[in-house]
Amino acid sequence: MKRLVKRLALVLLAGALAAVALIIGTTESAAAHPLGNFSVNQYAGLTLHADRVEVAAVADVAEIPTMQERASADANSDGMVDDAERSAYAVRTCAELARDFEVSAGGKRLHWTVTGPAFTYTPGAGGLPTSRLTCTLTAPARLGTAAGVTVTNRWRADRVGWRELTAVGDGVRLIDSPLPSSSVSDRLRSYPADLLSSALDVRTAALRVEPAGPGAHAGGGSAGSARAATGGDPLTRWLGAADRRLQSLVAGRHLTPVVGILAIGVAVLLGAGHAALPGHGKTVLAAYLAGRQGRVRDAFVVGATVTLTHTGAVLVIGLLLSTSSALAGDRLLGYLSLASGVLVTAVGVGMLVTALRRRGDSHSHSHSHDHHDHSHNHSPDHSDRGRKLGLAGIGLAGGLVPSPSALVVLLGAVGLGRVGFGVLIVLGYGLGMAAALTGAGLLLLFVQRRMTSTAGWPRLVRRLSPLAARVPVAASTLTAVLVVLVGMGLAVHAAAGVL
Repeated sequence: MKRLVKRLALVLLAGALAAVALIIGTTESAAAHPLGNFSVNQYAGLTLHADRVEVAAVADVAEIPTMQERASADANSDGMVDDAERSAYAVRTCAELARDFEVSAGGKRLHWTVTGPAFTYTPGAGGLPTSRLTCTLTAPARLGTAAGVTVTNRWRADRVGWRELTAVGDGVRLIDSPLPSSSVSDRLRSYPADLLSSALDVRTAALRVEPAGPGAHAGGGSAGSARAATGGDPLTRWLGAADRRLQSLVAGRHLTPVVGILAIGVAVLLGAGHAALPGHGKTVLAAYLAGRQGRVRDAFVVGATVTLTHTGAVLVIGLLLSTSSALAGDRLLGYLSLASGVLVTAVGVGMLVTALRRRGDSHSHSHSHDHHDHSHNHSPDHSDRGRKLGLAGIGLAGGLVPSPSALVVLLGAVGLGRVGFGVLIVLGYGLGMAAALTGAGLLLLFVQRRMTSTAGWPRLVRRLSPLAARVPVAASTLTAVLVVLVGMGLAVHAAAGVL
């Protein structure tokens, strides 16, 4: 058995090294959307004339919502979206946008005429395309005298993404306009890196206009300068490069066994790398193992549960997204994050109840002897059941929220007819996450046992060991409280995004 484990470890190590070499030694492929694979990003540039209002509307749609809308664009269901189908889709979607983009001038709502609708696809991540919709909205208005103009964008309000408004006057003057005169994103072509973490979300504006001389141009504030999107810290940049390399392997025309093995190796590394980022249950796992005096087997149980949960979650969500265009994937992940936080909180409450019960038993049933104390546990079955439930809860919480990049790779593989390969890639993600979490748990147990061992301690420390023996009781309570707080924090943060 040990030889088999060693051989498996060597194979995984060789695959990992080959995958690292592949990531470092190859050229860049199509990058994922900087606003995320679920985003629907919108820009509307208003030009106010004395007799009309014009809006240049643009939508930059990321991979997953583009995939969801493909069935609607493919009218004859032949698997291809030709020029005529793209034109028809652009007309329908621009009409929908015009209905939900409300502008009132002088208290009267404007009624749009749509011109120049266009819809195009651009290669994106994992073999999935992104899409771009453009059209111009025009409506008559009386702005020859001082008037107020209000703008409200309700188009696809349930989708996450960048929302940007600009406004300029042509023959009218904007008075203290809250909107800039130019686009900070170059009309959704180049997103500024310093705004990616908190994307623009401008949906409403109130403007005041007054007449100006013929041909006079007036705008709002300057959009300012912005840096193009660049990578962050080294780990994030490396994960981004690995994501792009994996997506290019999955989308490649020639899928040989060697390429397949390398792709799975990259997926394992990606899963481990994502688990190494903040979150993913490492704090909860560490607190649980410390508070429960965990065993080596516990770390492996959590790892296996994470693998199964993450793989199942990706497959189920991928199926839902590919069969429903109305499902907002980002909101679904938000609800899963909320469920994960609630689950962690429940695990922490269970730990706290057990710790308080042990503390009571310790006070009422411990007997002092010459050299040591005896603590009697009267419910071993209940304790073992609680341990199993806690481990299962941590594993479920760690794998319940799937990696968006795993979803993109799976959906891209399905689109290319490589369903089995996509499932193997997703399994690789889960194995990588499990390996990272299991490794963190084993490291914690090693450190914990080294700290609690008194074999090499000085004599003075050994004399204090009876006092130190009481520390685990208090530590169990403190770690349980920590898990509860972490779970509540996760739940509150997730709830703020979806409720």
